[in-house]
Amino acid sequence: MSDDLRAHLEYFGELGVNGIRMDSMWHARGTPAEASSLNAPRPHLLPLAAIREDLGPCTRCKLHTLGRKQIVFGVGNPNADLMFVGEAPGADEDIQGEPFVGRAGQLLTKIIEAIGMKREDVYIANVIKCRPPGNRNPEPDEVEQCEPFLFRQIDTIKPKVIVALGKFAAQCLLRTSDPITRLRGREYKYRDAILIPTYHPAYLLRTPSAKRDVWEDMKRVKVLLNEK
Repeated sequence: MSDDLRAHLEYFGELGVNGIRMDSMWHARGTPAEASSLNAPRPHLLPLAAIREDLGPCTRCKLHTLGRKQIVFGVGNPNADLMFVGEAPGADEDIQGEPFVGRAGQLLTKIIEAIGMKREDVYIANVIKCRPPGNRNPEPDEVEQCEPFLFRQIDTIKPKVIVALGKFAAQCLLRTSDPITRLRGREYKYRDAILIPTYHPAYLLRTPSAKRDVWEDMKRVKVLLNEK
């Protein structure tokens, strides 16, 4: 089996497709009527599923050639009032196909629970959907190809509050090069939501003293959620 075919089968498996039609009408291509049918709207797909289908077994940037195991699209409540955006999948996320499932993810879950919510109440995604090799920072061409899908996720979910986790996510969303130390502690209007930059959970694992700042940020998040 070719790598492309395997990637397509894995992708359709994620959408819940467990078989294919073998009759000839499903394999014919080329007539105007068939082309029109292929390009027709997909009313049976939920909005996030449609974005995931458009992303496909993505080969838009070089990351698909650099060892990524799978695309990590996003997880959570599609109608969430609160959305968390991180940088990119790590090794655990690349294996499990879900963002924030490693040590940093476990800490994020505790942070969510600390404000009286559950992980399944929120939506969690990353700017980049594939793991960069060695967990290096995503490169500009990778961001350019991937961030439109994040923007579509945000516009579809329509959260009241977005928490940008760490420098990279905050800088990407706000189009700034300011350090996270300057960005956090402030609020920004962003795509009909309030954006709160804070430290990444992985940073908290290395710098426990920063947990106090994140707790202050999350208390503000809770106030904003209750206000709107």
